[in-house]
Amino acid sequence: MKRLLIFFILFNVSIYSLYSQNKTIKGRVISNDMETMSFVSIMINDTIKVGQTDLNGYFKIEIPISEQKIVFIDIGLEKTPIKLEDKCDNVELVMLLAGTNDFMTFKKIDRLRMKEFKKLPELHKEAFNKGLFLTDKVCYTIEFIPHAKKSSI
Repeated sequence: MKRLLIFFILFNVSIYSLYSQNKTIKGRVISNDMETMSFVSIMINDTIKVGQTDLNGYFKIEIPISEQKIVFIDIGLEKTPIKLEDKCDNVELVMLLAGTNDFMTFKKIDRLRMKEFKKLPELHKEAFNKGLFLTDKVCYTIEFIPHAKKSSI
C-alpha cells in the first residue's frame, strides 16, 4: 500500500512538472535612433505582463514553452508584436518611435510607417556593428500592425 501511495505521489509530481515548464528569454531593446529603451513592458496574450527592460534596455523573462508571441509596449514607441522561432532564447529588438501625423489619411500614415518598418533588418545589423547587439541575425519575425482597416466593401 505504501509503495502504491509513493508511486502515485511521484507520478503526479512528475506530470505537474511537465506542464509547468518555462523557457527563459533574454535580450535588449533599442529604438531606431540607437538609444537604449528603459522600462519597456513585455506582455504575452496582450494582457499578462511578464517583465520590463532595465535602465540599459536589457531584460530577462520566463514564459511558458507553448507561448510563441511576445508584445513589447511603451509610450512613444510603436507596439511591437514578435513571433518567436522554436530555439529563440535571445531577442535583440529595434523598436520604431511613434510619431504624430496630423492631417494625413490612415493609408498614407501606414505607407510611411511601412517604409520605416522595412528598415528594421538593416538597423539591426547597424546595432550589431556598433556593439549594441550580440548577434547579427534575428530569431523572430515582427508583425506590422496597420492603422487603416481594409474595408469589406
